[in-house]
Formats: sequence, C-alpha cells, structure tokens
Amino acid sequence: MRITDVKTYIAGNPWKNWVFTRVETDEDVYGIGEATLNGFARTVEAAIHELKQFVIGQDPFDVESHSLRLARDVFSDGGQVQGCALAGLEYACWDIMGKVTRQPVFKLLGGRCHDRLRVYANGWYRGPRTPESFHQKAREVVARGYTALKFDPFGSAWRVVDREDFALAIEIIAAVRDAVGPNVDVLVEGHNRFSVHTALQFADAMAPYKPTWFEAPVPPQRIASTVAVASRSPVSIACGEDYYCREQFSELLMHDAVHIIQLEPQFLGMTVAKQVCGMVNAYGGVTAPHSAQGPLCSVACAHLNTATPNFYIHEIFDDFNDDWSTNILSNPVKVEDGYITLSDDRVGWGTDLNYEEIARHPYNPHNFLPLFRQGWERRKPVDADE
Repeated sequence: MRITDVKTYIAGNPWKNWVFTRVETDEDVYGIGEATLNGFARTVEAAIHELKQFVIGQDPFDVESHSLRLARDVFSDGGQVQGCALAGLEYACWDIMGKVTRQPVFKLLGGRCHDRLRVYANGWYRGPRTPESFHQKAREVVARGYTALKFDPFGSAWRVVDREDFALAIEIIAAVRDAVGPNVDVLVEGHNRFSVHTALQFADAMAPYKPTWFEAPVPPQRIASTVAVASRSPVSIACGEDYYCREQFSELLMHDAVHIIQLEPQFLGMTVAKQVCGMVNAYGGVTAPHSAQGPLCSVACAHLNTATPNFYIHEIFDDFNDDWSTNILSNPVKVEDGYITLSDDRVGWGTDLNYEEIARHPYNPHNFLPLFRQGWERRKPVDADE
C-alpha cells in the first residue's frame, strides 16, 4: 500500500476555522485527520501541501518514519504550523492502519487502559463576563451530568491587572464554585496571560475556592517562569498545550514541578504524543491532553486517552459548539453522564467527514479566538457586531 494523494478541507467554525485532511492510497483505503490551528487555517493548509511530498509514495503504516522526516528533513523549525501539518498527515495514517487491520486506533496505540473517560466541559461560558452569568451557565453544565468544568475568568488580561479587574476574576471563580457545589472539579484557565508575580497573586486568591488546577498562568516560552509559579503556587499548575516537540516536555519534566501535562496531540502527531505520555508517566505525572480544536481532535484524543495508563481527564467543547458542528463527523464522540466511552467496534477513528456539511460552512478569515480582546468569550467572528 502506498499513499497517492492528500486533500484538505476547511470548515468555517465561527471561533476557529477547522482544518481537516484526507490521505488516499492506491488500495482505495483512505484516512482522515485534523490540523486546526487558531488563526492559521490557510497557513497550515499550505504547509500540508508543501510537506505531502514526504509521504506520497510511502507506506502509511510507517508513522515513526513519517514523523521523523516531516520534522527533521525540512531542516527548519516551523513550530505549531509544522506540527499541525505533520499531525494532519500522520493522524490519517493511523486511521488507515485501523481500517486495514479492522482495529480501533486505541488498540494500535497499546490497547484499552480505561473503560470510559471522565470529561470536563469547556466553551460553556459564552456571554457577559459577570459572576451572575458564569453562575447560571455553570449550573446548566452540571445539570447536564458534567462533574468538571473549565473557564477563563480573566477577560482580556495581560501580564498585570488593576484591582477592580482582579476582584472581578476572583468573584467569578467564587460564583462558579457556589454554583456547582464542593464535589465538582473547577478548572481555572489562564491562557498564558500573566507575569510570574501576578500569577502567584491569583493563585493565592483563588485557593480558598479549591480549583483542581490553574492552567497556563504564564507564557510558555520560558519554562523557568512556569517552574517558578508551580513551585510556589498553592494550586496545582497544568500546562503543555503550546509545546510541539518532545524536547520541550523533557525540559519541563526534569524540574519536577508540573505534574498535570496538557500535551496537544495536534501539534505532535499521535506517534510523538504517545511517547510524551510515556515520559510523563516516568515522572509520576498525569495527562490531560488539550482538545480544543475541531470534532476529530476530540475523537483522536479519546483514542489516545483510552490507551494511556496515566490519563487524568478529557477536555470537550463539542457539546457547546454551534448545532451544525455535530454533523461534521458521521460518528462523533458523545458525552453521557460526564463520560466518553469508545467501543471496540470503532475501526480506525471510527468516523468519517461529512464533506457536504463542511462545504456549507466555508473558511472565514475572521474566525479565530482573539483571547486578548474584550468580549472574546462570546466566541464569535472578530468582525461580528456587538
């Protein structure tokens, strides 16, 4: 079997254009992948078509070789763009392998470690940045059976905040805790916003509300900053979604300060993602992969998590996207009572793309998440009317 062609498709989801791939072979077996990157849909699509020369004519089963050559042979560090392009190609190869062997991908990744995956809700807090709005929406999430939920209460904050805005963020955290009660996991998202000292001030202030973690409180480029916060924070720190190679995780883990690792498989490919999970396991840590892209990302992460012994919790946006998005896949993951279950009869990813539905939602350059603009929580195109 040889790879003969690579096709790409973009679905214009209002808060992030979703990029999908289809890798075809000379035996009429094809696989699908995803390569979404906020703000860079067309760029990643171009990268896929530039890099596909490294896989056309190759055996789709040789994913280790593909991952090496797609990263090494270009002899340039394309960062997350290159990582997404690599994953879009490599994901589809895993799907092909599953179809040929009649196995779900998680079986190829090592087999079932978990009968079901506990999930946390994200993307549920569209609306005004007020404690009242967060309180009401958090109650609705728990009423749907979720036992954990994540949110960013910090508005458009960057590095430092004034006293009024600081107080509002803590009031929102308090409102969510009040809404969900003491037994639901509350996860606070920092989106790389703060300086070290501001992050520590927030960690101290939110600690009474017992958040399960404070995610990405500082920018990821200086690992020393993350270590400084994690070493002194009364709240567990989680991070890792920005990294796109093994070496970044290796450097973080060697400090033994962060033990909740949120790798983004879509920046790594499934081959490297599985290796990173093993690295985290060796350091006594747990994995909670970033799963905030399109619906195929949710499926791929569910397969990885099912086959990862040190998996912690699965992120889900799908229940809080626009209604049409559930039609993008023929068989999306489904959350029932706060859990996802992958059956053994899924072959490959166990789903396919709905190309007609994708065509109904074309690419829009304004579809991205502007995390440092007021009102980004609405998750609408940036040119949308207020």
